[in-house]
Amino acid sequence: MTLDAGVFCVFHAPGQIEAGPSGLPGVRISRAPGVPEDAVEVVTFTADGWMGAANSAALVRVRRGPAGVMVTTYQDGQVGSEAPRLQVIRLIGGVPADPASAEKAAETGQASGNKASVTGAVDGAAQEVVAHIQRRGDVGSAIGEWVGQEGSKRWIEGFFIRPAGKVRAEDIEYQAVLGRGWLSPWVEGGQFCGSRGMSLPILGLRVRLKEEAARKWTVRLTASFTDGTKVGPSEGGEEALQAENLAPLEGFQLEIVPVKKRGKEATAKRG
Repeated sequence: MTLDAGVFCVFHAPGQIEAGPSGLPGVRISRAPGVPEDAVEVVTFTADGWMGAANSAALVRVRRGPAGVMVTTYQDGQVGSEAPRLQVIRLIGGVPADPASAEKAAETGQASGNKASVTGAVDGAAQEVVAHIQRRGDVGSAIGEWVGQEGSKRWIEGFFIRPAGKVRAEDIEYQAVLGRGWLSPWVEGGQFCGSRGMSLPILGLRVRLKEEAARKWTVRLTASFTDGTKVGPSEGGEEALQAENLAPLEGFQLEIVPVKKRGKEATAKRG
């Protein structure tokens, strides 16, 4: 993966199975080939960058970015074995030269899971869904419309969702797919999830509503990918939408629809 300047934490997602007798599966984090030794520093509990299968983490300091970090997964080949699932979050960004630069960095939110809010304006107009698209920049749309272009082969590097109607920004949260079994941390509505200017595609997404809003409404999500795959519509946000071969995401449509009434409640209403 390619990371901008800053300090990042790469860690195992919760609930994973410990390594077997062979010591596998496991993950090793290291500098990518060709990256200068003083540009990237990786610190783990062991000196060789080994993270094992579960309950471990790595700190990655990128002094001069963007720079490559290599994530290598090892498996023992047993049927049904699962690769470790990782998450990544930015802890410290690059140090801005002046307060104006700091304010700009806070608005753009340049790393996966960054907590910075974004302005929500593209070309002078407020938008509910905004995606940062390869070689194009920020593109926005209303909820219910497509963002990104199906068949364009231009991947999405990140996005944010800020509903402006029946569901509020604080009622929604989302994740980006970064690799097989590897999701970004949950990000609240109005905050950027992904990257800008790092040429790092996201490979899918997951969106869900929280608590009270989820009792009345549900999300319906459809996504297209650069290999021509189209997935969905899928409701509820239980699973992430991604292509079978993990092709980059190129567009998606998010709808917010009423929860369907079921059972006795629906029968009573008809009566």
